[in-house]
Amino acid sequence: MARWIRFAHGGRTAFGRLEGDAIAVHSGDLFADPKPTGESVPLAAVRMLTPTVPGKMIALWNNFRALAAKLNAAIPAEPLWLLKASNSFLAHGETIRKPPAYDGKVVYEGELGIVIGRRCSAVSEAEAPAHIFGYTCINDVTAAEVINKDPAFQQWSRAKSYDTFGVFGPVVATGLDPAKLSVRLVLNGQERQNYPIADMIFPPSAIVSLLSRDMTLEPGDVICCGTSVGVGSMKPGSAVEVTIEGIGTLSNRYE
Repeated sequence: MARWIRFAHGGRTAFGRLEGDAIAVHSGDLFADPKPTGESVPLAAVRMLTPTVPGKMIALWNNFRALAAKLNAAIPAEPLWLLKASNSFLAHGETIRKPPAYDGKVVYEGELGIVIGRRCSAVSEAEAPAHIFGYTCINDVTAAEVINKDPAFQQWSRAKSYDTFGVFGPVVATGLDPAKLSVRLVLNGQERQNYPIADMIFPPSAIVSLLSRDMTLEPGDVICCGTSVGVGSMKPGSAVEVTIEGIGTLSNRYE
């Protein structure tokens, strides 16, 4: 198992393995045999960046049985997904911003994120794990009242693609068994979500396989696996933390 981090330090952008309170700096391609440089940088001395630079972020809806039951929603026959624009990407420690032209409810959604490590198109479910590099924490922020603002057209991508609404990090962790993980979200010190990944309708291998039939997935792409019960709104000034064992805690403020 390894935890990979991207960071800014000394006027450069670099990546490496997080080892305790230090980063073992690596060179080359994160997804193609990166090499240690021998340099170590204290974690406290760097500014953390998103752990990858995705070409796309794909977000699933209605992928947990508990939430489907609460909403009285049918179990989907295939993943229901949307795209979050690249302008929304935000790293650990950065500030989620209220959209200047929107005064409605803004909600948090703690999720597991899949990070693609190998280019894949139309792969089988058995082949899919070889194309998954690792996992990260997601806060899939949503301007909830935008979705149904126009009765003629549900605006899912708009609601989820405002600047700073695609929050992920702090690292990409490899070597995890997602079926043994849980997602915990804490808002202003109070637990709001705590649910098992094992409750997924489509597990990660099925997600990657089925999405790869719709589009080619590239190294660094991120798939938000959907959320479960406990979604709620954030007020400006809120602190929100998404924790997944083995990955860490994604912490941000909403202003």
